[in-house]
Parts: sequence; C-alpha cells; structure tokens
Amino acid sequence: MSALTNKTRELLKGAEARLRGLRGLIGLDGFVDQIIRVVDKIQADGSATYLADIPSWAQRIQGAAGKSVKFELGVQQTKLGGNGPIMANALAQYGLPLTCLGNLSGSRGTEIHPIFKPMESHCRLISVGETCYTDALEFNDGKVMLSRQEATSEVTWEAMEHAVGEQELFHLFDQAQLVALNNWTGLPRMTDIWRSLQEKFCPRFSPARRMLFIDLADPEFRLAEQIREALEVISRFARWFDTTLGLNQKEAGEIGEVLGCKAEGDDRKFVQTAAETIRSRLNIQGVVVHATAFAAAASKTDSKLVEGPFAEKPLISTGAGDHFNAGYALAGILESDLEQRLQLGVATSGYYVRTAQSPTLADIRGFLR
Repeated sequence: MSALTNKTRELLKGAEARLRGLRGLIGLDGFVDQIIRVVDKIQADGSATYLADIPSWAQRIQGAAGKSVKFELGVQQTKLGGNGPIMANALAQYGLPLTCLGNLSGSRGTEIHPIFKPMESHCRLISVGETCYTDALEFNDGKVMLSRQEATSEVTWEAMEHAVGEQELFHLFDQAQLVALNNWTGLPRMTDIWRSLQEKFCPRFSPARRMLFIDLADPEFRLAEQIREALEVISRFARWFDTTLGLNQKEAGEIGEVLGCKAEGDDRKFVQTAAETIRSRLNIQGVVVHATAFAAAASKTDSKLVEGPFAEKPLISTGAGDHFNAGYALAGILESDLEQRLQLGVATSGYYVRTAQSPTLADIRGFLR
C-alpha cells in the first residue's frame, strides 16, 4: 500500500461519527438514465454482441451517409441520473446527512419520481420540477449522452423558494458544510440562481467554514460569453465559500480557451497546468480536473496530481465523474490535503466503474487497501 492510500485510509477512520455532525445540500438537476449498449451482431441463439468503441460506431454512421441505417440498442440498466442526484446518492452512501434539491418529480405533479424513491431512505429529497431523461450509450472508450431536458427550465430560484419557503431554503444553505450546485450547462437559469444566492443569502450566513463545489457539465453547448459570465459569478463565491470548480479533461481545455489561457504539454502536464491556471484566473480556492486514468487539483498554495485505478473495461462509466466529485468533496469537508482529496476522488470513481455501485466507507477503505 502506498503512503498516500494509507494516509487516506487513516483520514476515513472515525469518519462515520464526524459526518453525522455535518450537512450537505446537493443539486440542482434530476434525470432518469438508461444505460445502453449499441448492438454489433445478433447471434444464432438470439444473444447480442456490442460495439466496443466509439470509432466503430462512428464508422457505421459515416457509412450510412446518403443511405440509411438502423441501430439496435440493448438497455442494460435504468437508474437515477443527473449530476446532483448521482453525487448526492454517493455522498449519502458514505454517511453524510444531506438534502438533494432538483427536478425530481414524475410527470403528474410534485410526487417524487419512482427512480429517486430509494434515496429517501438516506437523504431528504425536494423537487422543484419534472425530471428529465438521458439515454447513455456506453462504449469501452467513453460514452455518448442523448438527453431530453426541456424540464430543466423549471429549475429557478423562485421555484426553489416556492418548494420549501424562503426561510427554509436559507436554512438549508446556511447549515450546510458542503453545497454542490452542478450541471450549469443543462440548467438555463443556473447563473441567475447563483446571483440570487449571492444577493439574498450569502451576506446573511452565520460564521462557519463552508465548501461550495460546482460542476459545469460540458459547457461546449453554451456560448463563450455565457461561459465567461458564469465564471465571473463563480469567482464571487470565494467571499463566502471555500469554492472549488470541478472539470473533466475536455472541459478544462474549453474553459482555458474561453479564459484565454490555453494549457500546453502532454495529458498529465496539461491537466495539472490547466487546474493551476484556471484557479489563478478565477481567484477561487480550488480547481480540480479529472481524466479517465488520473486527476489533478490546484489550490492557492499547492498543486498535485494523483494516478487513478484505471479500468480498461468499465462495467459502467455514466456517473463516474459525479462519483469522483463526491469522493473529492467528502475529503474536502473532512479537512484533508489536496492529495487525499484526489485519492478519495479517484478511488470512489474507480470502485463505481467496476461495480456499478456507490461505495460505503467500509467498501472504500477495503478498495484502497
């Protein structure tokens, strides 16, 4: 066992009791995810083999130009989805008391959609609108997410206040040691929500240490000026929160270009440099960038890179980044150093992609060992 994994296991000793005294508020989206494999061939006995990688699928699509093509899809699993609910579920499995806030309702009103119902046994759920849907086409080398998310326009500051009342909403933010406001790209009113939080609640917070984690979630779909506006609003949170921006490797490149600070070097050097440069430009407390096989983070005083337990043939990849975020944030509120945050992040993600399950503290201690 390496010194880092041993140190991270030590961090988790007695964490159950410590976490019982903390609170989290996680959101703000909600999806029903279908995990799908694209069929390659149907065997004589009716069983299917699946396309292994994205280039193989792309080649099939390209070959259909000017003609037509049909794909058969094999649904492997239907599960709860959305950056907020997946991260919330992972943190709740670790034992953090929390509230998950987002568009979690079925199509008939305010009743929680059945896909999220199992979460009610270990966290509080508050819905502000109808849930959305994603078909996640999984391959060994990545995934293609096909989303239907018109209902995300229902997620507004006014809808949040209406769901619980202004005073209760303030209490949820004020009492939380960890706040995660994820999927900016998918929630068209998120920047307005951040502004309302800063204007209405942040100046009234009681004195306490709080961590804010933000995952933009594939900003390629937004205009550069929208991204710059969102980053400017994020930077203001540093007055009230220990603010961390979480990105994957692709997103780090896109954000770097918007900020005019493109990172150079090979993959590992690029990721670490991107984390350092973006953090400096935004002047927030931290930026973390995760790739499939490693992750890097930068704070105001330090910068680290940690190798991950890479899975060549993952059982599932949809939600891996959200599990990384959960592990990283959990270590953050346990007041760990950057390397421990990264180690718990890659371990949480690594466990999940191998098992399709969110680990408990006992599971992850064993996995680290």
